[in-house]
Amino acid sequence: MTNIVSFTIATEAEKSADFRRVLWTGENTQLVIMTIPVDGEIGAETHPETDQILTIVSGTGEATISGQTKKVAQGDLVVVPAGLHHNLVNSGPNPLVLYTVYGPPEHADGAVHATKEEADALEEAGKDEPPA
Repeated sequence: MTNIVSFTIATEAEKSADFRRVLWTGENTQLVIMTIPVDGEIGAETHPETDQILTIVSGTGEATISGQTKKVAQGDLVVVPAGLHHNLVNSGPNPLVLYTVYGPPEHADGAVHATKEEADALEEAGKDEPPA
């Protein structure tokens, strides 16, 4: 029997101050909430084989994909197809809160990274790998 996995996603995202928290990991997708601090960013990156959909819950920012930049705010959704260089920068006076769906998963199941620095260190050390 399958258990229903259900979240009030905006509430879950708003109550987490962590830079990144993996809420759910499946075989083909992964749900992650993120809080980008004032003057912070996700960090310019490319996922060669992973699509990413980011949905802004609160705050304001700038999404850059393949050199094109667009302002984003609550309710906006940004699609990043696999292989495109991208970044999301908090350009507002409050934390930028979002949830993102990766397909396939990008991070370790259940990962919690309090800060971007912690997330970067774990990724660099090979300790944030998605399930095989």
